Amino acid sequence: MAVRLSLSDVDLSCPICCEIFKEPVVLKCSHSFCAGCLQEYWRRGGNRECPLCRSRSTDDPVPSLTLRNLCQSCVEEGGAEEREAGRELAIPPGEMCPLHEERLKLFCTVDDEPICVVCHTSRRHKAHDCCPVGEAVEGVKERIKSALSVLQQKKDAFDKTKRNYEETVTCIQAQARFVERRTREEFEKLHAFLRAEEESQLQALQAEEEQRRRAAEEKIQDISRDIQSLSETIAALEEDLALEGMPILHVCKKALARANCPIEEPVMGPDALIDVARYLGSLGFHVWEKMQQMVKYTPVTLDPNTAAPWLVLSDDLSSVHDVEEKQKLPDNPERYDPDAGVLARESFASGKHAWEVSVGENTAWVVGVAKASVQRKEKVLSVQKNGYLCVYFYHKMYFAGTSPLTRLNLKRSPESVRVLLDCGKGRVSFYDASDKSHIYTFKHPITERVYPYFWVGGKECPLTVAPQQVHVQALDYFS
Repeated sequence: MAVRLSLSDVDLSCPICCEIFKEPVVLKCSHSFCAGCLQEYWRRGGNRECPLCRSRSTDDPVPSLTLRNLCQSCVEEGGAEEREAGRELAIPPGEMCPLHEERLKLFCTVDDEPICVVCHTSRRHKAHDCCPVGEAVEGVKERIKSALSVLQQKKDAFDKTKRNYEETVTCIQAQARFVERRTREEFEKLHAFLRAEEESQLQALQAEEEQRRRAAEEKIQDISRDIQSLSETIAALEEDLALEGMPILHVCKKALARANCPIEEPVMGPDALIDVARYLGSLGFHVWEKMQQMVKYTPVTLDPNTAAPWLVLSDDLSSVHDVEEKQKLPDNPERYDPDAGVLARESFASGKHAWEVSVGENTAWVVGVAKASVQRKEKVLSVQKNGYLCVYFYHKMYFAGTSPLTRLNLKRSPESVRVLLDCGKGRVSFYDASDKSHIYTFKHPITERVYPYFWVGGKECPLTVAPQQVHVQALDYFS
């Protein structure tokens, strides 16, 4: 038994005039058109291309008797004029070309906009790649999803940086209070004579605190505005993404332009924290220079802004020890993390320098110098090839930080290690401070600034920079 197929008006409509086929013809590419519409299209375009697929046709179009019979039957059974009027009314305004009043059946992938077959032949779109609107909808959705994902990642980066700046503000305030307390303790010893000096130091601290706090808060405000802008853009894109069919094609250009608006991701710059070592580094010595009295002086000062979150420094920044719990500190660029290292505030690129480090009975330590370019955000061995010139004590054995490590056979375990740096000769030497016996010497050109470096892995006792006794001038080990 034969089965009658139900065909819609769209199936029997010419892609050019959007009406029921009149004298339908078929090209070799299998696309069908009204004979008159096709000839008029070829006349206007000046070539014999298929209006849909653009394939060139050298043969004359062939009449399609079967299609003609189907169209005649459709007209006879339903009334072609009434259906055509109903069909025109059923087409949403957004699916009609505003220039040619034709159905928007194609999507220009170059201009990101829906077009009709007449637009396809125009000078503006003639050389552009196009595809059916059905295919374009999914493609545009995927592009918007991709843009939305990128924006969400940027927002996450902004959120992370904002949290880091908020922690920085807290740390700045804590540092300021810490410096204030230490400053008052030092000045209390000479308070009667040095009141003016104390107030001068505190004013400088308060000015720097205000400056750095304001700078950090301004960054937070800028980031908050950027986050708000990104949130609004994301919300708008999510609304666009919820659209279906033709509406999303109409907004795709605007949506993608909004999504691709360049927004520079925030990067936390260096020197955001208070330069604590500036205020506390050998504070008593610098005051003593004016008072001409005996004071405690350490040749290098540990920089808390570089200390790993697992390290705790003494109040006078001369010693460091390891702790179990990670402290909540800003992830500023200068800080070691995850490695348990800390640098001195002082750096050297020329001249001769010396300092002693009391290692005591610590079960794991590294002492030496580190180049300014060393990696601080990755855990790497503090050996020569990574920019370190150091000696080790680990697993009850001593090593020089060559690559590979050099085992050192010492006659006794030093309680203090003296480090001698000669930038001119490119030498870093290590001695037992008690008997001045030689431990090891690196012969390596100093081509960039180096910092005294300390690593502590044991919790039994701290590493401590030994003080020097001074009068008018500090005595170095080469005097």
